[in-house]
Amino acid sequence: MPAITCLRCGQSKPGFEKSPFPGAIGARILDGTCPDCWAEWLKQQTMLINHYGLNVMDPQARQFLTKNMDAYLFRAGQLDEVDTSKQGTIAH
Repeated sequence: MPAITCLRCGQSKPGFEKSPFPGAIGARILDGTCPDCWAEWLKQQTMLINHYGLNVMDPQARQFLTKNMDAYLFRAGQLDEVDTSKQGTIAH
């Protein structure tokens, strides 16, 4: 397993043997995210799915989660906080 410098935590750690996510963003995760930060993202993602009542089959919900994953793992853009006034919707 190659060592990577995680873009989220800044630590040098063993990376993934294969990407945990498909496509171009999966390649970025493979090259710059440690398994610990990925596990933290999965907890955050579950919280967002449950809080907003997201259907992961809905393209808008997937786009929302991908935007948040990018913000969380790579500090790119604004991370949506769990806002109880928006429960049941992803409109923002």
